[in-house]
Amino acid sequence: MRARQRTTAAAALATALACNGGLQPTPACGTGFVGACGTVTFQGQLPDSLKDSTKAVFIVAYHTFPPAPESLFHFLPFPPSAIPTSNATYFYTLPLPNGRYEWVLAVWQKKSAAPLSPQNADTLLREAGFYRDDADTTSHGSGIVTVSGTGTGAIDFVIDFSQLHRICDYFPPCPP
Repeated sequence: MRARQRTTAAAALATALACNGGLQPTPACGTGFVGACGTVTFQGQLPDSLKDSTKAVFIVAYHTFPPAPESLFHFLPFPPSAIPTSNATYFYTLPLPNGRYEWVLAVWQKKSAAPLSPQNADTLLREAGFYRDDADTTSHGSGIVTVSGTGTGAIDFVIDFSQLHRICDYFPPCPP
């Protein structure tokens, strides 16, 4: 009987050691990742009117909502990684240092021979969607994202290319 108990105990110990945390939940953004992650879902395909003019779609973050168009170039991460528009759904990761981010958004960029600058940002960039708190009625939705040593998941976007917003919608007036 004692031998059977020792064998059972040894088998239980071996099983516990073999699991090596295998039943632990997997972090949403991946093990060791620090930043934000989620899913980008494109509502419909990239329209023909934008196929030849699209340079890229990016996800970027700002510690605070930009107070002026010149502040639009103070985003993280720099440089941003492009999100492929060929799939209906795409899982993205946005590496960010620990901190609080007031505006996390998807940005569409138009192809151009001219380098991007505050002077041409309204013609080359469009807000394609942003993470928001539905209770907040401000133009940018105050979807606060906090990164604290791990990946912050479920920062999801639905991008509808028929609903792109100009930069001047946030910094009026819009030129004619």
